[in-house]
Amino acid sequence: MCATASVARLLRFDSFELDLHAGELRKRGVKLRLQGQPIQVLAILLQSAGNLVTREELRSQLWAADTFVDFDHSLHNSIGRIREALGDSAGIPRYIETLPRRGYRFIAPVEEVQAPRIGGENGNKTPEALVVAPRPKRRTGLILALVSCCGIGLASWATWQHSYAKSSVAPIRSIAVLPLQNLSADAAQEYFADGMTDNLITDLAKIGALRVTSRTSVMRYKGTKKALPEIARELNVDAIVEGSVIRSGQRVRVTAQLLQAPTDRHLWAETYDRDVGDILRLQAEVADAIAQQVRAQLAPLQQSQAHTVNPGAYDAYLRGRLYFVNEYTKPDSLKKSRAYFEESIQKDPGFALAYAGLADTYVYMAFAGILPKDQAYRSAKDALAKATALDDSIGEAHDTLGVLSYVFDWDWDTADREFNRAIALAPSYSCVHEDRAIFLALIGRRAEALTEITKIDQLDFGSSAAHTESMTYYGLRDYPDLIEASTRALLLDPKDWYQHYTLGVGYEGAGKLLEAISEYQKAVELSDGDQDSTAALAHALVAIGRKAEAEKILHDFERKSKSAHVSTYLMATVFASVGDNDRAFEFLEKAYQERSLDMPLGLKADLRIDNLRSDPRFPALVQRVGLPQ
Repeated sequence: MCATASVARLLRFDSFELDLHAGELRKRGVKLRLQGQPIQVLAILLQSAGNLVTREELRSQLWAADTFVDFDHSLHNSIGRIREALGDSAGIPRYIETLPRRGYRFIAPVEEVQAPRIGGENGNKTPEALVVAPRPKRRTGLILALVSCCGIGLASWATWQHSYAKSSVAPIRSIAVLPLQNLSADAAQEYFADGMTDNLITDLAKIGALRVTSRTSVMRYKGTKKALPEIARELNVDAIVEGSVIRSGQRVRVTAQLLQAPTDRHLWAETYDRDVGDILRLQAEVADAIAQQVRAQLAPLQQSQAHTVNPGAYDAYLRGRLYFVNEYTKPDSLKKSRAYFEESIQKDPGFALAYAGLADTYVYMAFAGILPKDQAYRSAKDALAKATALDDSIGEAHDTLGVLSYVFDWDWDTADREFNRAIALAPSYSCVHEDRAIFLALIGRRAEALTEITKIDQLDFGSSAAHTESMTYYGLRDYPDLIEASTRALLLDPKDWYQHYTLGVGYEGAGKLLEAISEYQKAVELSDGDQDSTAALAHALVAIGRKAEAEKILHDFERKSKSAHVSTYLMATVFASVGDNDRAFEFLEKAYQERSLDMPLGLKADLRIDNLRSDPRFPALVQRVGLPQ
């Protein structure tokens, strides 16, 4: 009987394991976003680790002979999805090697973990899983035997085998809103269509039963000619919303349709004609109609009261939001964003979303050094108080309150509550998961932080997700994963100075000092002198015996501090790097008194101050800041 057979159900390699019975890929116990055909392909490759698996073998095991399918495209897409989940590269593979025109080979060591016996001769369970030696090089047809013995059965295998070739009506648990087309005669209305897309995503993110792909992930499909099933496979969603916007004066027509992703089957379509002032109600109606189609109900906590908004205020809000989400790292764009939000509020003082957007700009203007920290904090607090007084169901506002609470107030309990509140209000709002992941890493809640990273991977494929992953691993002092995440991000944007900085931290933490110095130098060059990267370079230079160069950096910081702002916390790290611990604590005390924004982000994670941690003054400082010991 199957219950008595010892069958390998877990295949382990590096920090990953594939559960054949559950059809799940996990990394350090956290389930990754991989399912369907890519899981099947990965299982076949792992079972033949070290050996070539030909394209013909993959085809024969995944598709019946009489099934018509675009095999080349499907296989290429599956391999790409696997590499994305593993953080692998086709050019420099760690796991999957491509043999052009022949097939693929899994090149990392794989071990099998035997499942415990459910019933042996005495009907007793085996007490522990048995780790066995790697299997012989080839086992033809082993996949079929495994799924049968694991209790899946041949009938289930047949269903699995044809899951991509034969479509059926399935529950919709994930959705993506493609950029709405601007069909207005005026090309200048493009911002309006993009803003509508953004707001519709935000509304749908409030539906707890749905996973809604982030804006940054879907905007790359703007103007695309790809087929919807292909887009759905790339985004790993069950359904897609697409539509168009036509605006003429103060009237707007929005056409939206919901399609089942694998089949391109229309499930629902509707056209709405409204005054621009009723646009918030329109968005709420569309979100509600989609929710009904996917049989998801808005919980009372997730419902907000859409009101009529001044058309000019809505226009200004859309422009401000687009400047913020697209270019929040650029000082000029932040200033424009703030001006548009202020214009929106001036035209409609009852527009809660505009206050929430304004608060975001103040926070990031403080991060960028555009506004004094205290001024930005007070302005953000005031804007959020007005936003929540008008509508306390805005998830974005509670997310920003969470950031303010721990970065500015050092109030860790309030931050935790606000992030949880934001997620309850908008479960698919990717920004709150990103902010919470970093927060959890900094306070040492590793398992929860990694769970948030997994959720982000399901929602957002953009640069903000890459930055969040790097910052989370930085906070956890997980240097191997920090190297992997930063390297993967740099494949997307080789000029991203921040990823060069975090890659340098990863290398330094792993003891690869020369590689760290090279990355820090790139970060300094690409950022035009970022202070954090420069201070990190000083620390690494001391570690390889080039103390004089680090002292020059320290003197430059001291000189600049007389005419411009230099972070007192970063000054402390450079003093610590050159061995002047008393001066380092002097500047840490200044940073504490100033409530430096760098303190909560670096005090527990920063390797530049590791030589201070054994000093009795250090745990006392950590306690005063309120961070868990």
